Amino acid sequence: MTTNNGENKRAKWPAWLPLRDDLQDQVPYGAPQLNVSTRLNTNENPFGPNKTLVKDLESAISEIGARLNRYPDRDAIELRRTLAQYLNQLSDTRFSEANIWAANGSNEVIQSIFLAFGGSGRSAVGFEPSYSMHHNIARVTGTSWIRVDRVGDFVIDIESAHRTIAAEKPSLIFLTTPNNPTGTITAINDIRTLGRICAEVNALLVVDEAYQEFSPEPSAITLIDELPNIIVCRTMSKAFAFAGARVGYLVANPAVIEAMLLVRLPYHLSSATQALALVALAYSRELLANVAHLSRERVRIRKELERLGVETLTSGANFFLFHAVDPKSLWQALLAEDVLVRDVALPHYLRATVGSPQENDRFIAALSKALGISATG
Repeated sequence: MTTNNGENKRAKWPAWLPLRDDLQDQVPYGAPQLNVSTRLNTNENPFGPNKTLVKDLESAISEIGARLNRYPDRDAIELRRTLAQYLNQLSDTRFSEANIWAANGSNEVIQSIFLAFGGSGRSAVGFEPSYSMHHNIARVTGTSWIRVDRVGDFVIDIESAHRTIAAEKPSLIFLTTPNNPTGTITAINDIRTLGRICAEVNALLVVDEAYQEFSPEPSAITLIDELPNIIVCRTMSKAFAFAGARVGYLVANPAVIEAMLLVRLPYHLSSATQALALVALAYSRELLANVAHLSRERVRIRKELERLGVETLTSGANFFLFHAVDPKSLWQALLAEDVLVRDVALPHYLRATVGSPQENDRFIAALSKALGISATG
């Protein structure tokens, strides 16, 4: 359970509750939700929709209001087709709705992948540290989880990965790039190599690209025609500033999409969600301009932290890791200045989201004060 201050505490379950044994000592996923002026701990896009977009969102909801007695399009055909068009414009691909599956956030996409290709007697490999929900969903679906540690500045050792995959023969391999929480980018040629390694044992390589729009590296979707065992997960939460709408999607060979339909819940994607997503996609050019702005802010923050003598890791996402001798103490010191960052349980690091210029300035000033350094040098 989660306490009022956002910390997860292990629950003492009542004797009458037949909770699974392997869940008894677990805690829910979640970051602290605290009332602060500068919240940089959940990788949200700080730029909300502009007034014109808001007006169009309102119109879309108004139009479907009289039809809410009817079920939504079960297959979300129009949304999937529009998502394919968006990707084709970005990556010069030739996808159609047959290559796309949409769901309530990328977490539902990930869970459905496990439901279709994981489960009892099967295993999945993940390169850690990485997005913890991969491991959590593996546990919930009864899939054995095999950890492969990242090396150096949290990169993947391809030879080590090859040995593990060849020995364990998992059905799924999860790769996050840009990686959360480290921001690390895996080069497209390394993804191609991993895809071929996975094909040797009839495994699927699941590339989680939640932050891809912030990365200079080509998307793994460009490899799907060559390697049909590659699945790419994407989201509208980050680049589209659409976290509240909960829209994630998967890009894959059509055979994978057909498998997703076997495990989906009936009418899982509401009429409202589909309508709102279509409006947002119509504004993709404007929204991606904000992505470029955030990427420039990421560079600016790194330069400011370097001036303060604070090491940061190179990031291809809308967040970054920065060095902290004592992460817990520094986290508290920043919170005392009304700035909330994320303790990701990595020794000597904290993670900060790239916010608006004003939020970033407050973060830099708070960090300077916490470290006893003049913000003006």
